[in-house]
Formats: sequence, structure tokens, C-alpha cells
Amino acid sequence: MIHEVDQRLKAWVGELVGDTPVSLAVPDRSTLENGVSLYLLELGAAPPARSVRRVPLQFSVCYLITVGAETPERAHQLLGELVFAALETPDFEVELAPVPLELWAALGVSPRPGFRLRLPVRRERAEPRFQRVRFPLITQTLPNEALLGRVVGPGDVPIPGALVELPALKLSTRTDARGSFRFPLVPPREAIGRLEVRAKGEVLHVGAEALTPEEGQLVIRMPLKEG
Repeated sequence: MIHEVDQRLKAWVGELVGDTPVSLAVPDRSTLENGVSLYLLELGAAPPARSVRRVPLQFSVCYLITVGAETPERAHQLLGELVFAALETPDFEVELAPVPLELWAALGVSPRPGFRLRLPVRRERAEPRFQRVRFPLITQTLPNEALLGRVVGPGDVPIPGALVELPALKLSTRTDARGSFRFPLVPPREAIGRLEVRAKGEVLHVGAEALTPEEGQLVIRMPLKEG
């Protein structure tokens, strides 16, 4: 992918400066004295590209661009044309901050004017393939209904204030003065799990199979101890 950017930049420079030599090599005296130097300076991160499809992989490349010519005036002219052309190119990011002296020292050449050009490198990713469903999708909605009941002790005496819980649904309520309780909307009996009742220090676990209503409501009989 980077080599494609190399070729793009060489073609871009060629359209601007004609037959002027273009080099991708490490800058040295020979490449800097005559022609345009496109030195790949560094790689960097790049934000994800906007796309309605799968986001491509992406990073950025940064080139140090310098120009040499037969005269300083001609080199300055070419450099200015390259900067203005880069500023007009949508996906080119131009950095005009001074090149650190340490870089020129590392390259072993005298400092000279130049600019850095950063642009993205992308690799598209294949879209995942999904198998088509060749049969109709059937869904079934279980109706919700209220769960009514009473909690009573020996002799069917109502037990007020009993805590009634449906652990699987994380629902709880307390009985009223008549021992009655109500859960507004719950799934069918086989889907609600067990019911738990706590009253007067006793705990009663009632399985779903035993949640059979009597005259339209559940009757939970707590085996309370006498005394």
C-alpha cells in the first residue's frame, strides 16, 4: 500500500514540475542539490475513514519534501508551487513547522527549507458474507397477565404484610389487610419460576406446578407454628 502512495506522489510532483528528478531515497547531497526529495519520514495513526460499509484499516505516512535546483531562486519557486498544490489537495495534510536541526544532523546534510506532507494509507476489508434465510422466521409472543392471590394461615385466616416474591422475575410485593397480593403483568405460569412467601419468620417455596388458581386466584396456605 505504501508503494502506491509513493507512485501517487511521484506522479503528483511530475504534473507540477515536469521533468525535474524525483527521489524517494534518504536525502543526501546528490538528491538534495537537484530535484524533489520525497523522503518517507515516519508512520502514524489515522482516524477511521467514514464509510457506510465495513471500516477500512488505515494509518498515515509522513514525507519530508525538499527541493533543489540550479539556482536558489528556482528551488524556492518549485517549493512554493508544491506547498500551494498540496494545500489544495483534499486528503493531503501539510505541516509547515520547522524541521528539527537534529534530523538534518542525523542525515548528514545542511538544513534547508522543506515541509512535511501527511496522507492516509487505507486497505479495504471484505464485507462479511451472510447466508440467506430460506424459510420463514416464526416468532411467538407469550401473553402477559396479572397474577392474583391470597396468603392465609391455619383456618384460612388472612396474613397481612406477607412478602411475596418471584425471584426469576425479580418482582416482589406484600399482601394487604385481607392477605391479597397482585403482580400486574407476568408471563404464563410455566415461565415465572417458583414463588416465595415470607411471613412471621417462616418461608414457603411454591413451585410453578403448584401455582393453580382457586376461583380465579392463587391461595397460598402458610403452615405457621402455633403459639
